[in-house]
Amino acid sequence: MRKLIIGVVAILLVAAGVYIYKHNSTPTVTTPVMQPVEEVVLLNPSGPTVIPVIGMDAKEVAGELDVTVRYWNNNDEVLASLAKNEVQFLVMPISAGVNIYNQGVDIALLGIHGWKLFYLIAKDGVEFEDWTSMKNMNVYTPVGKGQTADVIMRASFKEAGLEPGVDVNINYAPPQEIVALFKEGKIDFAALPEPFVTMAIQGGKGQVVLDFQKYWADMTGQSEERIPISGLFVTKQFLKDYPTETEKFVELFNKSIEWANANPDLAIEKSQDILPVPPAVIKAALERIDFYYVPSQECREEVKAYLTNIKELDSESISKVPDSGFYAQ
Repeated sequence: MRKLIIGVVAILLVAAGVYIYKHNSTPTVTTPVMQPVEEVVLLNPSGPTVIPVIGMDAKEVAGELDVTVRYWNNNDEVLASLAKNEVQFLVMPISAGVNIYNQGVDIALLGIHGWKLFYLIAKDGVEFEDWTSMKNMNVYTPVGKGQTADVIMRASFKEAGLEPGVDVNINYAPPQEIVALFKEGKIDFAALPEPFVTMAIQGGKGQVVLDFQKYWADMTGQSEERIPISGLFVTKQFLKDYPTETEKFVELFNKSIEWANANPDLAIEKSQDILPVPPAVIKAALERIDFYYVPSQECREEVKAYLTNIKELDSESISKVPDSGFYAQ
């Protein structure tokens, strides 16, 4: 009996030891190992912002990351690609990026690189002294309502005592259609981005009468004649998981911009399949376009002021001024 009791006690002590070990020992924490990134995808508009990224696309510049550049034509394509986790980086107009962010899509602004793009042109024989010169006239601007030139124009009309849609007829159409109508002499004024400005006035059919970037600086009192028009975005998940790779991509993106600025003829040649505009037109347009990269942390206050201003000027331009989460940390 005594041996039986000793055996039972021994078993209980062993069991108790196992229990104490399991509940008092430090648990092992397994840190997930991130898979190395060999390739990233950049989604870029198929307009003039092709020029600054063509260095990457054509492999004229290279870095530690392999970059595939894909081109988009509308916001639906952007949203679909984000929903499928097909892209890590995007180039978009700032207003489009804000509205997508405000829909709950986790993207962050890395920096601005498109600063100068929009101009007001008038056909031959039409004078422009100030906004009152446009009373009872037609002005065309690209689809849709709320883009940069449209917001600035409508606010300026109101300040000049003109009611948009009543005293001035504002018409929205694809830029190619506006160019065709302008060249036929059917349009008094057009507010366009490059290269459509150059295409419209080519051959002496009209002239540039207002630089929207200079006008914006005068309007807001800022020192630099520029508008934060387009920028580079990243998905927040990629930024969180791969901060080093994100930095490497930004370095390559900036290198591509600098390469295009230093080699405009070659950049135009390499972009012909994506941007089918005559090389002479693109070259002339580039004289009125500024591409240079400024990180969002260095221009955050300027971007915020711009978004606040256009929201005040036109409540429909963006859904709301984004919070601090909009800017990459």
